[in-house]
Amino acid sequence: MKKMTTVLFLLISLVSYAQKGIIKESLKVKSAAMGKDIEYSIYLPADYDKTNRSYPVLYLLHGYSDDETGWTQFGEAQRIADETIQSGAAPAMIIVMPDAGVTFYINNADGKEKYEDFFVNELIPHVEATYRARPKKEFRAVAGLSMGGYGTMIMATKHTDLFAAAAPLSGAFWTDDDIAKMPAERWDGLFAGLFGKSAPGKGRLTENWYKNSILKIIETTPLDKLKSVKYYIDCGDDDFLIKGNMALHAALIDKAVPHEFRVRDGGHTWTYWRTALPEVMKFVGQSFTR
Repeated sequence: MKKMTTVLFLLISLVSYAQKGIIKESLKVKSAAMGKDIEYSIYLPADYDKTNRSYPVLYLLHGYSDDETGWTQFGEAQRIADETIQSGAAPAMIIVMPDAGVTFYINNADGKEKYEDFFVNELIPHVEATYRARPKKEFRAVAGLSMGGYGTMIMATKHTDLFAAAAPLSGAFWTDDDIAKMPAERWDGLFAGLFGKSAPGKGRLTENWYKNSILKIIETTPLDKLKSVKYYIDCGDDDFLIKGNMALHAALIDKAVPHEFRVRDGGHTWTYWRTALPEVMKFVGQSFTR
């Protein structure tokens, strides 16, 4: 009996091991738009090497000061993805986690860093040429935290033809008033490079700011295009970015864009984002299935 129990335990252990997805960190893709190699990490579902099927893709974006390993190292993406997929709460999917530095996922004002162009014209084609990724809008989604939440909405609202679902977590969203009143040291230290050097106050509301203001994009984008993407917005009640997320929620209501909006207990922490990721996978998974 003891021997049979040992064998059974080993079999269960082997099955559990076989069900784990694969994480590959810090792979490289050449980028003409960025003028250098860009690193990314990728999660491949447990059965990726056992079948010839193609998979939907979730692009999962990191926050300010992190890189392509943020979600794998601190976000426990592999464990959470394995558990969510194995439970049946979400379909098997590929998860791509690219490094964006501190670009905020946009083309900056002086044109020296064109991250948006890289993402749309180079990263997505690279993923779909290298992996068995389903190359259609209905099988792509984008999500991310903080700076990556902002990047999520940049990609989803400016490229509504590319993504079926978008899920910003604790997104870094600002109103025109936030930008105009931002302390000079913060503006000069980061945002002037993104949106363009300008006079203080309303002088900061530059052409590049309006090209990348989520609220302005929502205001000016045709309703049918906005409604072609499903949105899931989540921010903690103690998060310093809650006001901007509420402004986004209000803008979508005003434009009559259907969306999910969650305010849960918590702050701007990995503890919060780890609890959010299963819900993100469930939400985007619904757009991947029929």
